Amino acid sequence: MRVLMFGWEFPPHISGGLGTACYGLTKGLSKFSDIEVLFVVPRAFGDEDTSNAHIIGASDVYVSQKKISVKGFDQELSLIEVDSLLVPYTEPEEYFRLTRKFAGRSYRTIESGTFEGKIHFTGGYGPNLFEEIRNYALVAAAIACDYSFDVIHAHDWLTYPAGIAAKEISGKPLIVHVHATDFDRSGGNVNPRVFEIEKHGMEMADKVITVSNWTRDIVINKYGIPPEKVITVYNAVEPLDEAEKINIRRGIPDKIVTFLGRITMQKGPEYFVEAANKVLKKMNNVRFVMAGSGDMMNKIILRVAKLGISNRFHFTGFLNGDDVYRMYSISDVYVMPSISEPFGISPLEAIQSNVPVIISKQSGVAEVLNHAIKIDFWDIDAMADAIYGILNYPALAVMFKKYGKQEVDKLKWETSASEVRNIYYSLLNRN
Repeated sequence: MRVLMFGWEFPPHISGGLGTACYGLTKGLSKFSDIEVLFVVPRAFGDEDTSNAHIIGASDVYVSQKKISVKGFDQELSLIEVDSLLVPYTEPEEYFRLTRKFAGRSYRTIESGTFEGKIHFTGGYGPNLFEEIRNYALVAAAIACDYSFDVIHAHDWLTYPAGIAAKEISGKPLIVHVHATDFDRSGGNVNPRVFEIEKHGMEMADKVITVSNWTRDIVINKYGIPPEKVITVYNAVEPLDEAEKINIRRGIPDKIVTFLGRITMQKGPEYFVEAANKVLKKMNNVRFVMAGSGDMMNKIILRVAKLGISNRFHFTGFLNGDDVYRMYSISDVYVMPSISEPFGISPLEAIQSNVPVIISKQSGVAEVLNHAIKIDFWDIDAMADAIYGILNYPALAVMFKKYGKQEVDKLKWETSASEVRNIYYSLLNRN
């Protein structure tokens, strides 16, 4: 079986959990000899791991709108050649803030129905989000003309139109994989155009995969998708051998409590700051680290300064790759206070690195972890108590490390991939 899979990022060029999840799933699927994955990204940089999937860069695909029209893709696409500067989990407000600096650039308009050639993508941010999505859909239609495949799998909302285009050309079944919704990213203040793209993708799909029951409930109740169409497949984490673990010597005697993620409303960074302030009133041999970047960075820095805890609070900026595990290796507690987290792979990575975790009940990962402290994101008293307890009662920390590690070791991408593979075959058998 050949799977045509659409994503927006693939390691090592990632901006968050989406690329990590896509890589893990393709690696899991590669364990099955009857599955071949063609993974499409806007731009292939050439240093991607191609041992588990054949990587196709949309920038490298020759597009003939005449050919697509003959094949029957009837969606009218008005194209603009732009720098592709999208980030899959960026909130609309942050997206437009980040792209203001591109205002004033000129772009070459391509008339619908006449274009032949390659469409340029750079794989970062872009000044016109919705035109970018249309560009990608047109490339998807071209790929569907030129490649043979059995099923289509589209990851997250940016690729749903691409998946639909491939389905219209080929008639093959479509699966959309919901890693997050705009209700998660925006705190309920959804962007109507994003919502429509998400809803249309889910409606056009033959099956919808969600990364947790938390997200499944949102898809059913907020988007009106029939429950029988929506299947939960939990994310997993890449196993770490002892030789792969990074251990660095901590240069200070203080305990370290870490927040690692995008500094945006969805991730609840302000609750982490308020809990830190409460803990620091009870003990002074602890430091708090906020690792990440995002639109709330300045607001959080100002709040830390106003509380007078700057000497105990540190900002690292965005971390990737080995730097993430270096941060875990010096951490005593990891906290994920997300307001709405579809899943959350980072707590699993922290537990792999022998770090006890505190996670919000409003997260998908809370459904698969028993040996983690679970709090409501807004309950800063409970969060502070949990941090204080783990730091001051070594037996509690040892217990969470030991049994948490046993739980996480059972969460394998091969298991998740097996469930996805079963969904593929159910659609093929139905058709």
